[in-house]
Amino acid sequence: MISSYRARETLPTFVLVAWCPPRGPWQPAANAVAYKQVQRRVLTAARWEPSMAELLDGPVLGAVDDAQGTDLRSRRGALLLLQCDGQAAATEAKRAVRLLRGRATSVESTADQAEADRPLTARRLALPALERLGRVLIEDIAVPRSHLGTVVREITAIAKRHDVRIFTLAHAADGNLHPILVLDPDTPGIPDAAWQATGEIFAAALRPGGTLTGEHGVGTLMRRWLVDELGPEQHALQHRIKAAFDPHLILNPGKAL
Repeated sequence: MISSYRARETLPTFVLVAWCPPRGPWQPAANAVAYKQVQRRVLTAARWEPSMAELLDGPVLGAVDDAQGTDLRSRRGALLLLQCDGQAAATEAKRAVRLLRGRATSVESTADQAEADRPLTARRLALPALERLGRVLIEDIAVPRSHLGTVVREITAIAKRHDVRIFTLAHAADGNLHPILVLDPDTPGIPDAAWQATGEIFAAALRPGGTLTGEHGVGTLMRRWLVDELGPEQHALQHRIKAAFDPHLILNPGKAL
């Protein structure tokens, strides 16, 4: 899908939607290949930097469909949403269509703004749709872009292995993934299976040189894995720096540092 309209009444904006294979039931391995091809060959190798690149996996599309009465999930396995803006937006959009065709199952285009708004709305409504299903635990890993597909596939395997519902959104242009665990709201605390799945997600992010957090920082739920990223020496150094400024441990008590 490609739509042109005016951003703030001044600059043209183009929105593109690529539907990734396969059609029908969600198949993580095949979709991971599609993500990897799009990331490596389009966003990375082509040195193209869209103003927005969002990825919604099949389960997320299904949740949006259930909440909004849409039919996104029946179209393809996953959705890659791209946006170009600025004076060169038209040229970039045409180039993006050429690059994506043959790598995604389909790349749709339209000049209708209302039609272009549909996938943008689906992205905005993704989290509210998941919150309808239960209590959400949002993770925030980031990985090198060329490893995005592999990590998506690992997350899907982790969900199956631990019988935990995990839905994945991604800011695909910078490799920032949000695997969202949806828990039973009637279950107190965080179940052991969810802790185990979370630990494996973080391990999957760190293996290719990624990080525990791409946007939100390390809070109380993530602090047990901080040493895995920093290493014991750097972790100890952080504590020594904290002790130098706060020898009586009165600042930020009970936190990671």
